[in-house]
Amino acid sequence: MKRGGKAVPGGAPEASGRDDQIMEFVGVSTAGSSIMKVFPAWARALGLPGARLVGHDVPLDAPPRAYRELVAGMRDDPRRRGALVTTHKIAIHRAAADLFDEIDDFGTLAGEISSISKRGDRLIGHAKDPITAGLALEEFLDPRHFARTGGRVLCLGAGGAGTAIAWYLARRPDAPEEIICTDVDGERLRALEDLLARGGTGTKLTTHLVNGRADHLLDGLPPGSLVVNASGLGKDRPGSPLGPDAAFPRGALVWELNYRGELDFLHAARAQREAAGLTVVDGWRYFIHGWSQVIAEVFDLPMGPEVVDELSRIAGEVR
Repeated sequence: MKRGGKAVPGGAPEASGRDDQIMEFVGVSTAGSSIMKVFPAWARALGLPGARLVGHDVPLDAPPRAYRELVAGMRDDPRRRGALVTTHKIAIHRAAADLFDEIDDFGTLAGEISSISKRGDRLIGHAKDPITAGLALEEFLDPRHFARTGGRVLCLGAGGAGTAIAWYLARRPDAPEEIICTDVDGERLRALEDLLARGGTGTKLTTHLVNGRADHLLDGLPPGSLVVNASGLGKDRPGSPLGPDAAFPRGALVWELNYRGELDFLHAARAQREAAGLTVVDGWRYFIHGWSQVIAEVFDLPMGPEVVDELSRIAGEVR
C-alpha cells in the first residue's frame, strides 16, 4: 500500500490493468455510509486508482427477481468485480444461490451471502461475517472473558450479522455458557437454532420472538454479559431494540453494530457507562474489518493487520 509515496509493509503493490473496475455496495441507504467517501482514498492507497464503488439501494421488501437481476448483471459485466452486501445477505442467497459457481462453507451452511467476487469467469459467494465479527470482537473481548466473569450473551437480532456473531462465539475456545438471541422473524430464529445444532457447538442457545422492545431479557443477565444490537434498528430503521431506560448488567460489554444513524441503543448504553461500569463499543471497527476483508477478496489483495490499521487511519481522516 502507498500513502503519500510511502510504502506500507504488507500492502499491495501499485496495480495495473484495474482501471474502470467497479465494486458494488448492496444495501438499503448506501449513500449515507461513510464508505462512499472513504473508498476513493482507500483505492488510491491500495494501488487501485481507477476502481469505483457503486451503491445499490434495494428495499427491504424487494421481490426475488430484483436480487436475481442484480447478481446476473454483476456476473455478466466484466467491469463489475464484486460486491459487499448488507441487510440483504439472506435474501440474495434465497433468491439467487443457483447463479453462483461457488459459495463458501459458511455461506452454504447459514444460507447467506455477504460478499461477491470473481475468479476468472467464476462467480463466488462468501459469508465473511464470522471472520469480520471475530476480528472486531477480539479487539475488546478478553480471551478468557466468559470463563472469568460467567457472563452470557444477548444478541438482539438473528439476521446475517447476529447469526455470524452467535456462530463465532459458540465456537470460540472461551465460549459463553448461553447465547440468547431475539428476532421479529421466527423463521430466522429457527434457522439459527438449526445452524448451531448442525455446527455441533456445546453452547446453549435460547431464542425469543420479540415484536417490541426486549428490555425484560436484560433481567437476570450476569455481570460481564455481552449485549449486542444486531437488529439494524438505529441505522436502516429508526429506533432501538431496547427502551431508553433499559438497565444493562453491571460490567457489561455493550456492542452497537451501527456507527451511523440515530443510534438510540448506543446513546442509552453510553448514558449508563460510568454508573454501571460498562464497556461500550460502536460499529466503526466492525465497519473497517468488514469492508477491508471484502475489498481484499474482490480485488484479490493481501490484507494483513498493518494494512487494516492504515486503512482505519485513512478512514478516520476522511470521516
